[in-house]
Amino acid sequence: MNHKAFLPILVLSSILVQPVFAEDTERTAPFTAAELEAVYTANIEKRAGDILKVLALTDEAKTGRVKDAIVAQYRSLRARDEALDNMFQALSKNAPGIETNRAAILKVLSQQLHNHFLTRLTAELTPEQVEQVKDRMTYNKVKVTYDAYCEIIPKLTDAEKAKILAALKVAREEAMDGGSADEKTAIFQKHKEGINAMLNANGHDVARATKEWEAKQAQASAK
Repeated sequence: MNHKAFLPILVLSSILVQPVFAEDTERTAPFTAAELEAVYTANIEKRAGDILKVLALTDEAKTGRVKDAIVAQYRSLRARDEALDNMFQALSKNAPGIETNRAAILKVLSQQLHNHFLTRLTAELTPEQVEQVKDRMTYNKVKVTYDAYCEIIPKLTDAEKAKILAALKVAREEAMDGGSADEKTAIFQKHKEGINAMLNANGHDVARATKEWEAKQAQASAK
């Protein structure tokens, strides 16, 4: 799939800006569309740059291609969400409740973008480096969450640890396509609920273990 098919659609939102003064008159100057686009571009360029620092590629041409792939993916995800918002807003006028179909359409579009993105990455990076990109795009939630489970429930078996890690990696694949940090967090939370159910069924009391762990943390910080 050609990511260019998902050209970004700029949607202006209400933004509070600092007042500026002209001829002693206070006024509010909203950002122009070009200024908003410049801010967004700088933001995703920084995200891509942070990922490239972790990869530490030495080939300049390859670095450029990987950066282009990452930036294009961020733009495609934003364009996907904006296109869906516009489409369902228009359809809802004549078909109330049509929004319930959003999840199904989102899943199809996301999978196409996901596959295309991974194809571009695997053409340039090793499997280990692709893993690093996935982790950085999801705020290293796999490692952070896995380590937390191991600390909170120290009696986990190797089999349970393997299941936790596998479930978190599934969450990561889905969260990579999230359009915001909140969406990515919600995806991981959904999968954590499945992990908790598995652990509780195996005889662990996740809620109790978590409370006990939090109490120990509070005691430690109070000393």
